[in-house]
Amino acid sequence: MIARFKDLCLDAADPLALAGFWGRVLDADVADAGDGDTRIDPRSARSAAESIWVNRVPEPRTGATRVHLDLRLADADPAALLAAGARSVREPDGDTDRRVLADPEGNQFCVLPASDGARPGPVGLVVAAVDPAAQATWWAGVLGGRVEHGSSNASVVGAAGFEWERWVFNAAPGPKAVKNRMHWDVEMVSPEPTALLDAGATLLREPITEAHWWVLADPEGNEFCAFSPRPTG
Repeated sequence: MIARFKDLCLDAADPLALAGFWGRVLDADVADAGDGDTRIDPRSARSAAESIWVNRVPEPRTGATRVHLDLRLADADPAALLAAGARSVREPDGDTDRRVLADPEGNQFCVLPASDGARPGPVGLVVAAVDPAAQATWWAGVLGGRVEHGSSNASVVGAAGFEWERWVFNAAPGPKAVKNRMHWDVEMVSPEPTALLDAGATLLREPITEAHWWVLADPEGNEFCAFSPRPTG
């Protein structure tokens, strides 16, 4: 393990409005950072790793959603999500009980029906991949955990800092073509990203001014931010 999962980030044209939607969906407090960014803190979160930063970006959303959350409903149907501003993209069919919805800026996410004894809210992070097994193996090497293989996907279970049930890499018909609208952050064990680069990550951007984080990409080009460890004591 050379890093741990830190949190999620979501690009937005209007961070405050989009954070307001996700705050209602996740029963979360919304904090305006005052610099164009907003943070969503679910009230039932087990750690800060369940927070989602919503960051203002100038470019509009393009391309398919390749990174999304799977949510378990608290109720029998998604009426509350639709009332909050979600849009229905696909209803359940004979092959799956999942619905696909989209948030007000068009980012798609999946919802699973409520289940007795199951905690509502996010249950997994899903990433499209050309080679799911290789992607899951690479991230398990970075964050720890074990890899479980499915017929068309591979999952990382038990990654350091990852609070949801599983991190799923689903088979996709083609490679990533545009910047992901959602990405994740990691906190490194070491103060520099040398180990990540040696493992096969690509450096996209050095730290700006006094910031102690780097923008990297994994072997299939998924952007992520790598932070130096927080000071202790």
